[in-house]
Amino acid sequence: MNWREYIHSNPNILVGKPVVKGTRLSVEFLLGLFAVGWTEAQVLDNYPSLTSEALKAVFAFAAECMREESFFTIPLMAEAE
Repeated sequence: MNWREYIHSNPNILVGKPVVKGTRLSVEFLLGLFAVGWTEAQVLDNYPSLTSEALKAVFAFAAECMREESFFTIPLMAEAE
């Protein structure tokens, strides 16, 4: 999946947040919908300008971003005491 065909960033659109091309729907917003339980069908029904391929690109973009991040272990509150 080449997410670059579907996702771009423009400083004049949503202050440069990555969005699906041709929309003002940010990757962050769409991932948030899935995080609260929306299904692909619900997203596509509510945002007809999106395609299934564009949603796959959102996840491909997020996965690539996560691979490039550094993570640090943060102890849980119970472990910290």
